[in-house]
Formats: sequence, C-alpha cells, structure tokens
Amino acid sequence: MAIPNVSQYQTPLGDIAVDTPGARALSSAAPFRLVDESEVCDHSVEIQLPFLQRVAPAARVIPLYVGELAESERTAAAEALARAWHEGDLLVASSDLTHYGPRFGYVPFPVDRQLSTRLRELDNSVLSAASSLDCALFFQMLRKSGSTACGYQPISLLLRSLSLIGGENIFQQELDYQTSGELTGDFRESVSYASAGYFRRDSFEVNQLEQQELLLRAQAALGRVLLTGQREIAPSRSLPIFARRAPAFVTLRHGERVIGCVGRVFQCPPLAEAIPDLTLAAALDDPRRSPDESIPPDVEIEISLLTPMKLVRGVDAIRIGRDGVYLERAAKRALLLPQAAQPGWTAVKFLDLLFKKAGIEAQWCADPESRLCIFQAQVFGAGNNRW
Repeated sequence: MAIPNVSQYQTPLGDIAVDTPGARALSSAAPFRLVDESEVCDHSVEIQLPFLQRVAPAARVIPLYVGELAESERTAAAEALARAWHEGDLLVASSDLTHYGPRFGYVPFPVDRQLSTRLRELDNSVLSAASSLDCALFFQMLRKSGSTACGYQPISLLLRSLSLIGGENIFQQELDYQTSGELTGDFRESVSYASAGYFRRDSFEVNQLEQQELLLRAQAALGRVLLTGQREIAPSRSLPIFARRAPAFVTLRHGERVIGCVGRVFQCPPLAEAIPDLTLAAALDDPRRSPDESIPPDVEIEISLLTPMKLVRGVDAIRIGRDGVYLERAAKRALLLPQAAQPGWTAVKFLDLLFKKAGIEAQWCADPESRLCIFQAQVFGAGNNRW
C-alpha cells in the first residue's frame, strides 16, 4: 500500500492538493508506507483527478497504490481506512473490467452477434458480486468467471472498507456501463468500464411531499380507468422525483385482500411513468384478479420504492421485516417484498415461499448458478411510511 510523498498534483484544470497530514497518519500503520513518487504508476491516480476537480474542486486527496494484498493485510488496511474516514469523505477505487481479445489472452467466447451481450453478462456477474461488500464472494466470482478486471485488489479493499464503515446499511447502485467495442464498433478487442456508487439506505428515500406527489400520480391513473375505462397516464409536473429511475412496486388492497401487486426491478423507467403504469397493471393485469371483477372505489394504493439488490450467500443474511428477497436461476426468478412476511415467520419460511413462487426446489439456492439477493423498501400509502 504505497502513498507517494507529494504535496499536490497539477492538471489542466489546476492544482489539486494532497491531504499531507492524512497521508502521513495513514503511512504510520502497516501495510501503508510513504514512497518516493518515482516508485508509483502516476496515471492510475491522475486519470481520476480531472473528474474529482470538476465535481469537488476544493477537495484534497490521498493517493493510494494497492499491490497484491494478503487477507490479513487487506483487513488491516481497511480497518485503518475506516478509522480515518469521516462524514463527507469519498473512497474511490479505479479499475477496468473485462479485457477481451487475443491481445489480452482472454477469448472465452467467439466474436459473433452475441458477444456484447455475453460481455455484459460477464461484467454483471462481477458487479453483482461487488454489491455484496463481501471480498470472499467477490474473489469467488472472479475465479468462476475468469474475469480479467485488473484492479481487483483496490476494489476488494474498497468493499472491505465499506463493510466496516456501513455494512448492511450500504447498497451499490450501477451508474453507467460501456465497452470500448460499443464506441469503436469493433468487439474483437474490447475493454469494459462501469461506474458504481455505494450509498446509504436512506439515500434512496423520498420525503413526504414526494410521496404525496407519487400517490397523486397513482390515484389519477386509477381514477381515470375506473371512471372511463381508459388506460391513460396524465402528463406530470416537472419535479425532480419524477425523473428518478428506481425499482418500484404498486400494491392495491381492499381491507386485508390484495387485489393486485405489480413491480419493475430492472431497466426502470422514470417514476413519473412507472408509478401510474404499475398502478394500472396491478388493477388490470395481475392474474390473481378475475377479469370480470370490479375495482372497489375505496381501494387503497401502496407504493414500495426499493433499494438496489445486494447479493448474499444465503438465508443467514435475511432479516424478516426489514429485507425483501430476490432469487434468480436460469430462466426462473421470483421476488418477495419485505411486507410479504407474516408475523412470526422465520427467514427459512420466507425463503420457502420464494422457492414456491419461483417454481424451483429449495436446495437450488445452494446451486452455484443461483443468485440470491436482498433489498429493502420504503413503503407508503394509506397512512403508511416505513422501512
């Protein structure tokens, strides 16, 4: 863990200061050490600096060069970073993802029309493993996939540090993904790039005014179809919350009975479109509802906004009443919202229901091809506002 002994960097955007006291404090703890600037590969840090200068021009940085770490060294370094971290500090790990092509010695599948899809699936497996904040699970996925992500050591250090700083309260959100093949039109040699952020659970919450606006969108769509039979979504006001893309479910209840519940988890449209569309789908498309059954005028609308998915090892990670669960294996998948658990249920019973919903055998959860994730949800509507 090398820290170059420099006081600032110069870029075309100006100077960016190094937090010298912070760097020296870190260097006092193994495996960190101060080194001469000539010993490190400057561009791996310098490529990040213009972006940081653009979004946080007054920030100071501590450049860290991460070599091969033993597990004990990674733990010691993460503990030191967790102790040094303060509210407002940002940890950044830099890496390419898959390097595909003969020049990189990595050609796991042929160059054909499916190549970009296969690269995306491969990179998704790495990003999904990173969402766990579990270094062992991350390394396991790298070995299984053969991924050629070059910065796996700084990524693993970031994950370990975040697990100490926030742990169960932190969720990974993918912000962007591209491949050089997309940009050049030539996938014979392609490198993948992704941007993922790690956010506290409360970062995904909406305030009371935003809740009211989303409920009004849902009520307007439902009221229109009840009044006219027309499946229409009215134009919306320009509010920041309406442009947000987030996994969401809409549940329609009448007393204790669920009339319909429909959601969207991946490739989500803006909430201005998603919430009224899901409301109409819950009212008209849920197979639990008979086609000739009318919607009661006093039906209650419940909206669930989900955090991103977090990959977990198994049932021990699930907290009943807090977590929803998502299971995927091949073409079979199923999801249960946190509020689907009944009082007194155990995590095992909750998973049993999930398996039945997916139509798979319970033991398939231990299958390496299965993917089990947890998430949390902000639920509001009909007076509810809870996690």
